[in-house]
Amino acid sequence: MHKLSTAALVALGGISAVSAQATNKLEETVITSSRVAMPLREVATSISVVTKEDIELRGFSSVANTLRYEPAVSVTSAGGVGSSTEVRIRGERGFRTKVYLDGIDLTDASSPQAGPNFGNMLTGGIDRIEVLRGPEGLMYGADAGGVINMYTAAPQTGLSGGVEAEGGRYGTWQYGGHITGGNETVDGTFLAEEFDTDGFNALSTDTVLQDNDGYNNTTLHGRGGWNIIDTLRLEVVARNVEGKNDYDNCSLPAPTYERSDNCKNEYSLDAGRIALEHTGKAFSNTVSYNGNKTDRKFYTEGVNDYSYKGELEKFDYLGSWKQSDALSLVYGAELQKESVDSDSTDEQRDQTGYFLEARGSFIDSLYVSAGTRYTDNDDFGSKTTYRIGAAYVRKFGDGDIKLKSTYGTGFRAPSLSEIAFNQSPDAFPPAQGTELGAEESKGWDAGIGYYASSGWYVDAVYFDQKIDDEIFFDLVNFSGYLQDDGESSSSGVEITSEIPIGELVTFTGNYTYTDTQDFEGEQRVRTPKNMGNLGILISPWDGRLQFNINYRIARDIADESRGSVDNYEILDLSVTYQLISSLQVYARVENATDEDYEVIPQYNTPGAAGYAGFRYSF
Repeated sequence: MHKLSTAALVALGGISAVSAQATNKLEETVITSSRVAMPLREVATSISVVTKEDIELRGFSSVANTLRYEPAVSVTSAGGVGSSTEVRIRGERGFRTKVYLDGIDLTDASSPQAGPNFGNMLTGGIDRIEVLRGPEGLMYGADAGGVINMYTAAPQTGLSGGVEAEGGRYGTWQYGGHITGGNETVDGTFLAEEFDTDGFNALSTDTVLQDNDGYNNTTLHGRGGWNIIDTLRLEVVARNVEGKNDYDNCSLPAPTYERSDNCKNEYSLDAGRIALEHTGKAFSNTVSYNGNKTDRKFYTEGVNDYSYKGELEKFDYLGSWKQSDALSLVYGAELQKESVDSDSTDEQRDQTGYFLEARGSFIDSLYVSAGTRYTDNDDFGSKTTYRIGAAYVRKFGDGDIKLKSTYGTGFRAPSLSEIAFNQSPDAFPPAQGTELGAEESKGWDAGIGYYASSGWYVDAVYFDQKIDDEIFFDLVNFSGYLQDDGESSSSGVEITSEIPIGELVTFTGNYTYTDTQDFEGEQRVRTPKNMGNLGILISPWDGRLQFNINYRIARDIADESRGSVDNYEILDLSVTYQLISSLQVYARVENATDEDYEVIPQYNTPGAAGYAGFRYSF
């Protein structure tokens, strides 16, 4: 297919919500920046929003694939859905990204570097996703190098629900349903999803077994609430995920370390949250507990050779006070308890955090914020981090010009698994016995955008972030975890825009240039220097029919051997049709041109694949 140039991507801009509504984007409300609702015009951080309509139109089964369309987000997977998957924001490793769903911290404490498990995260029931880019997660922890905040639909009064099903290539089937109901006092929602695929051969070097690596996922999710009085609500959320995945390239334990492509893993997640929320005229307060337990089992040639269990608990208080537009405060405290139990270790530790952010508007068009967080880790002591930001909005023509900038610092203690691995029999020199220290980070960005009242906008952001003493796995000798003695960096430019042409056509797109360097001055692996999306949404018949075209590129990607991964271009097509008010049918083609490409050397990716299904609501 014809390859568009990087210059063309810059000219066409960025991706955003695909709504063709003629409203100023700055009026959209977001929560993620400071954990309180505020319009985008007042927000200094860089945030993108994925709506329910976006999720349904893109059609992907996994959260990671859905996020591929967002600015500065890159995704790597060691195979198909269910495989080991990492979501990078602005070039940073995926374990530095915090992921929340309905207020539950989904950090998998049992994973090697205590990050989110995107391989087992499906889109069923998710109503909205907010992505905060960069190390600006003051409210979420000193180690937040980016935040992905997901929400399911809030329970509604009355009784309603829906079912959906789809099927397609690779023997893929997906079924789901939800029901919601309530009155002014109590309400609740329950959803269930089943996903199954035969998959494809994950590893190109698997020339002996050459089996399909399939995946199965069952997800149950519920949330309910009790409005005790007008200003006081009790809310409960519960989630269970069971995943089973076939994969390639595993090995038996010591002393043989015999390699095999007959590999399986089983994943289990139990998570929940209970919160008491008070909402007053000036003061609001939330006291909550959330936690998750993960259990991962790995099998080689049918033998259970590795098992890992993790648990994360958080006791959290969040408060806010607003005197006027000139001054408001957000403050809180948390106690985090984490533990890891594996074949070779049983470790646990606590971490406490306290934070305060002040916000204000000294004149009608200038919004400033400044906050600090104090973190005390059992193993690595205390650290104070901070964030400052400013946004300036001024009327210009038929719209607004917005200038914004933030600066923030961070602190990440080594995970329990990183520490334990270096002390285990699986480690050997140079990592064996290495004592890891804490990482420290800092980052800033600055941007300018124009937002027209007619609905179109264009926005450009420059970012620069650095990590001192970065911890990484030894990909040369596979000895364990090492720590550099220098600075790793990631800097670049994000350009986003959206141009609706009436209510019939909307042009979208994004371009991100990311220049990464490790402590030796080499490009960091698996992050494209140039990546972007171009999209066209056509919505005739008052929006009953929607046809979406998206063209995605990734170029200049380094791999582990200091070589490069080939550039690639992906074309995705989707169409939805509202047959009647309660029934929608849809179809999509992923990788329509059947591009043969890799995101991780030697790991296969899906070829052209068609899917079709329906959504029925009542």
